[in-house]
Amino acid sequence: MGIFEELVAEGAAVPLEGWDFSWFAGRATEERPPWGYASLIAARLAAVESALDLQTGGGEVTASAVLPPLMAATESWPPNALVASRKLPLVVQAPDAGPLPFRSSVFDLVISRHPVVTPWAEIARVLRPGGTYFSQQIGAGTNSGLTDFMMGPQPVSDARSTERARASAEAAGLKVLRLEPVSLRVAFFDVGAVVHFLRKVLWTVPGFTVEGHRDRLLDMHEHIQEHGEFVCTSTRFLIEARKPG
Repeated sequence: MGIFEELVAEGAAVPLEGWDFSWFAGRATEERPPWGYASLIAARLAAVESALDLQTGGGEVTASAVLPPLMAATESWPPNALVASRKLPLVVQAPDAGPLPFRSSVFDLVISRHPVVTPWAEIARVLRPGGTYFSQQIGAGTNSGLTDFMMGPQPVSDARSTERARASAEAAGLKVLRLEPVSLRVAFFDVGAVVHFLRKVLWTVPGFTVEGHRDRLLDMHEHIQEHGEFVCTSTRFLIEARKPG
């Protein structure tokens, strides 16, 4: 078996449960946003009586903080929900787009890191008056260079733009207090890391399979062999919005 086949097989065999990216150490890097989301979340969780973590993944971010007396989380993918339930006191399997299985005006704080979709109306409903939604989100065009390499040039949707986020929050009756975007360098150092990333972050190349994209993966392998890395750009934005009252 050649090095290309070995790397692809390795990337295809890594388990997908949870939202832990430690496997990529030494194989891929992503520049981190300057604001330190985990620290910001920890400070906010320590200052409230009730909080909800939407689309928690494996509970990685929230579980490292001191939790408020009422702490709940949602997750739509059963394997992730099982992982998160071992770390957090209450994890409910619920669809990403809602509805949320909670009463209205329950939570002081709703958080989400990289939500697949943001159910703005439901967030506004479950927040108490004066409560806050605080989220780090994936921005428009994230990893579009990788998408284009694998699929050919693709249009960039505005569905994840900061303008759309602001408009959606305000339409739900929330006041946007902070909206901060940033562009970040991403580098992959072997094709196995690309394979695992595309299996894990499904929306980058919809319908990705190793067999269906083998030719492009070989081209990616040759590109990395020649240049030492494949570089693209991700975007993130931080949004904080408050429910009046």
